Amino acid sequence: MRLVQFEDSNGTAKVGLVSGDGNFLLPLKETSSTYELAMDAIRLNCDLENLVKQKVTEDRVVYDDVVSEKRLLPPLIHPDPAHCIVSGTGLNHLGSAMARDAMHSVDPGKVSDSMKMFKLGLEGGKPPAGQIGAQPEWFYKGDGSWIVPPGHSLELPTYALDGGEEAEVVGLYVISNSGEVFRLGFAIGNEYSDHVLERENYLYLAHSKLRECSIGPELLVGRLPENVTGSVRLVREGETIWSNSFLTGEANMTHSISNIEFHHFKYARFRRPGDVHCHFLGASVLSYSAGVVARPGDIFEISSPQFGRPLSNRLEKGEADFSMGEIRPL
Repeated sequence: MRLVQFEDSNGTAKVGLVSGDGNFLLPLKETSSTYELAMDAIRLNCDLENLVKQKVTEDRVVYDDVVSEKRLLPPLIHPDPAHCIVSGTGLNHLGSAMARDAMHSVDPGKVSDSMKMFKLGLEGGKPPAGQIGAQPEWFYKGDGSWIVPPGHSLELPTYALDGGEEAEVVGLYVISNSGEVFRLGFAIGNEYSDHVLERENYLYLAHSKLRECSIGPELLVGRLPENVTGSVRLVREGETIWSNSFLTGEANMTHSISNIEFHHFKYARFRRPGDVHCHFLGASVLSYSAGVVARPGDIFEISSPQFGRPLSNRLEKGEADFSMGEIRPL
């Protein structure tokens, strides 16, 4: 089952079930967001999929119209963006570990900290049920205001050295009013980052992640398939200048999803009642690693058959919005 958040022709937020043929969205009655839907399911002690079946209508919205008119919304948002935490785990796939190792290795005879972290995951990232595994890498990406809707542009800030895609799966969560963690499902995402800045020094990783991102358009309800296949491409002036396939899912990750979730939600402040969490699960391929430099006007497109429609975003140069001297003593 896959769900989409979108605006109808009047600008009213809706949630729609993707039809079997993928051509239509079937709106849910009395439901304006997946957040509202999830909180209702928790309150009613009802399975999310069963609640959707109870609420789905026979109305049909042409999916292509929603896409072309840029009426798609991220698959999960909080009414107050400050109550959405966007974060991620890197070094969870061999491809990203090799790319990071190439960025940060200074002595060919020594193992980089990035590769050491990757090996920790290989050795202890998938513990037996009930046991705590190795702690994965973690980074903060922003709050809900940093999530760009599918089909909209990702900003290349004036201070950025680079803006490159990272095709990943994203776990989507809500915290109940009693502080319990519930996973709605998963979506594909572009964990857009500044890789040139990261390469200067691995301690700049935190800065490099403070960029916009995009998630969706479809929320896959339930468990993530063991193997997730997909492709990512960079389009410039109508032509594909780079493309690659990616393989993710738990069978291809060093850490189990449950281990990643434990080491994120073990922090009590991440279980604040009513909050939303969007957690990126790591990339396996990067155009940056192939020597490709994205520039304004380029389009990132990420697709996976398990997640329905592709995620597409144009890279757009931002305008200066802050300068030296704007901070004043009070």
